[in-house]
Amino acid sequence: MLNVGRMLDGGRTPPGIGKVIAWSILASAVLWQAGCAARDGLQASVGTLEPAAITNAPVGSLQGEAEDGVSIYRGIPFALAPVGERRWAPPEAFPDWEGVRQATEFGAACPQPGARPGSIYYERLDEVNEDCLSLNVWVPDGAEDAPVFVWVHGGSLVTGAGSQAMYDGAALARETGLIVVTINYRLGVLGYLAHPELSAESPQNISGNYGLKDQAAALKWVKRNIEAFGGNPDNVTVAGESAGALSVVLLMVSPEARGLFDKAVAESAYMVSMAPLRGTANGHPSAEEAGVAFQEKAKAASLAELREMDADKLVSIAGRNAFVPFGVIDGVWLKDQMPATFDKGEQAQVPVLAGFNEGEIRSLRFLLPPVPGSDAYEAAIRSSHGDLADRFLETYPADNPEASMLATTRDAMYGWTAERLAASQTAAGQPSYFYFFDHTYPAADKLGLRAFHAMEIPYVFGTLFDIAEPWPQAPRKQAERDLMKAMMQYWASFARTGVPSAEGTADWPAYGENATGMVFSETPKAWPGLARARFELHEAIVCRRRAEGSLQWNWNVGIISPPLPPEVPACN
Repeated sequence: MLNVGRMLDGGRTPPGIGKVIAWSILASAVLWQAGCAARDGLQASVGTLEPAAITNAPVGSLQGEAEDGVSIYRGIPFALAPVGERRWAPPEAFPDWEGVRQATEFGAACPQPGARPGSIYYERLDEVNEDCLSLNVWVPDGAEDAPVFVWVHGGSLVTGAGSQAMYDGAALARETGLIVVTINYRLGVLGYLAHPELSAESPQNISGNYGLKDQAAALKWVKRNIEAFGGNPDNVTVAGESAGALSVVLLMVSPEARGLFDKAVAESAYMVSMAPLRGTANGHPSAEEAGVAFQEKAKAASLAELREMDADKLVSIAGRNAFVPFGVIDGVWLKDQMPATFDKGEQAQVPVLAGFNEGEIRSLRFLLPPVPGSDAYEAAIRSSHGDLADRFLETYPADNPEASMLATTRDAMYGWTAERLAASQTAAGQPSYFYFFDHTYPAADKLGLRAFHAMEIPYVFGTLFDIAEPWPQAPRKQAERDLMKAMMQYWASFARTGVPSAEGTADWPAYGENATGMVFSETPKAWPGLARARFELHEAIVCRRRAEGSLQWNWNVGIISPPLPPEVPACN
């Protein structure tokens, strides 16, 4: 694990700190392995299901189910099963069919670690196998030229599925008129392995990013087929949370995804540095090198042997050996680090809605190193942050190290990313909307989880009262219903027009020169300069690391930060 830690910060941390960083990186995956990616069938009771009208799409005819003003089409394959020679290959479109295909059951989730009860994110999945590249569609009755909302699930690129109860699109479709689509994509080592032999198979001499390619393939399916469901293929919003939001950002910077969506929503994204396919960059060894190391850990003599191995065994080996799935700079799908692509104006020119939660790290405490005393905390910051130490300690003071560390990691990963997206798109002339979710209720407070990571999702989907324990249960009070209704309307109106609005609630100004964000607490409220000072501090830190060239950013922050490089003119 020490080697992983050194990889993450260019090998510059003091002895022992590498383990802390490695644990931090793996913790996100561990948390989701503990359960965000599973299904236990404990959804709230639903109304009577009846056959939906048959939809005749270009790909073929589909029979779904109708319920309470929504037609639901589940488990629609958009690509062939990535097995055999198609394992670690770009997705191959599922062939058109004749006759009527039943679309009443969710497809399998992609291979991933087993769920572990105990986490608030626990939800056991029904079926998991490699034949998993499917999507689900919720269509409101009478849909015609409707905006389309495509959701990319989270889970650290390790776990998750579009069939999770939290992402049920029925309420959002019924209440707002959106067509809602959720997708599956390859995860973990099966979705993000790069390897010299895989690159040699490719006409472009590249490998990795297979999960990202799956997401693009799903969006292509939507473009081709959604009009048959009553959707507008020229009004598609791609959205996601956590690793799903990271995926949204990767789609924004990927030339290969250009034109597949018209707006973007990124909830709690993290724009961390990426490895190059070959060579080294920003403290990362090559992704191909990591792939060869994985092959050795799997005790496989060749790529052919890896393809013959059981998928669950590969997932287990990846988990035991700290394989970290992530985007790879391959020169085709991803050409540069994410911030650099935005700085050059080479990202998708689309409106964006982006934000983060006050308590992101409260449910992700694995991301924190051990909390020191106040003196040790201040000493660590002063030794690593140089001329920015006073500014850092003013923002994240030493009198309460735990609170400051929770805030530091939150802001460095999620807050900086969200505001960077809003600021970058604003600079590019695109409407941008920034938010901060700071809501709570008694069950969350009892666990110390005010506004925890992913807490906003059921407000957006209208599933707040449909999620089973151990998720902290929201009180069935009008205030919760009102906030949920408002957030559904804001997100839906953004998907429809590019401007978020909600009846009877506060106007949501664009980010603009005042860096205005919307705070979702008890009621929505616009707040100029919401997080600007914190953002500018982390932008200065990231800028120096980027300029230095051999340091990663975002994961190794605060008391485990490597020494900050000196100021350079480009970062003024």
